[in-house]
Amino acid sequence: MHLDQPSEFHRLDKENMLAEIDGLPQQLNHAFNASFKYDLHGLQKPDLILVAGMGGSAIGADLLSTYVTPLSSVPVISLREYNLPEWAKQHKTLVVTSSHSGNTEETLSVFAEALAANLPVLALATGGELTKRAQAAGKALWTFEHHGQPRAAVGFSFGILLALLERLDLIPSQKDLVHKTVAEIEEKQQTYKADVPIVKNPVKRLAGQALGRLVSVFGSDHLAPVARRWKTQINELAKAWAQFEFLPEADHNTLAGIENDPALIEKIMPVFLQGSFTHSRNLLRADLTRQEMMVAGLAVDAVEFKGSSRLAEMWDAILFGDYFSYYLALSYDVDPTPITVMSNLKQQLKK
Repeated sequence: MHLDQPSEFHRLDKENMLAEIDGLPQQLNHAFNASFKYDLHGLQKPDLILVAGMGGSAIGADLLSTYVTPLSSVPVISLREYNLPEWAKQHKTLVVTSSHSGNTEETLSVFAEALAANLPVLALATGGELTKRAQAAGKALWTFEHHGQPRAAVGFSFGILLALLERLDLIPSQKDLVHKTVAEIEEKQQTYKADVPIVKNPVKRLAGQALGRLVSVFGSDHLAPVARRWKTQINELAKAWAQFEFLPEADHNTLAGIENDPALIEKIMPVFLQGSFTHSRNLLRADLTRQEMMVAGLAVDAVEFKGSSRLAEMWDAILFGDYFSYYLALSYDVDPTPITVMSNLKQQLKK
């Protein structure tokens, strides 16, 4: 589908994923502000916070963990597993079980182990089995209303956790910063939207360049988890293969893989995410790494995000990546919402 025909997008985008992406800034704003009304249910400052989740319910923890590293007095760790680590049981660990549907089997497993270990637990969900079990166990439960896909609820999975840390006095107040961030990204969003033609829309242009290529997203510092977000959105919306890489780590291994084989190399498109709050050495590394890749014949590109804060740059990059994945999906003539292969896998697992 041609990306300058937004009136035709609905023919592929039957469940209106575009509206979900358009609404992300306000979703973040709503999720953060509404979370100050939840009952803390006696939760107190922990030694560490472990967030158990998968997919779209886990990415918020990744983003939060990176964002609060220079702010929080305790670590925030993301867990994508069935089992609770032994070390979590040996500390005053707050276990946050996050499942959009409330039925994610890995998350339910961690919830059960956290109960058995008598750890403080907070359940986040829209409903489902997790909600029932949290209510039955008398544990803290924060439910939110969102009827779309988990991947389209990143404002909730991040905003709720950010408010939680503020309410537990683990980070300084974020209210003014969130408000300013939302205003900034809504302004940036005006050049990303569907009605902006390709010649004026940097996201559509990048999507056009990525068509038929394997996208590898590189990020560092506060944009490292955003690189992962790009990768998963490309997978789920465009149904295309992608990967993510972190700098400086990629310079200690990935860069060595640009020699073989030439036929594969020419299909790879590295995209570097950079911000004004990126470490100076990582900026230098990104420049030098891109040069090496270009010499090797890779179709390298970079997107620079400039905001008033790390939070603003992270969310600008998230929004850009979601639009990018959406436009790439339309370029491949696929509906960005349903994921048949994953639905089939879940059915097989149930058997």
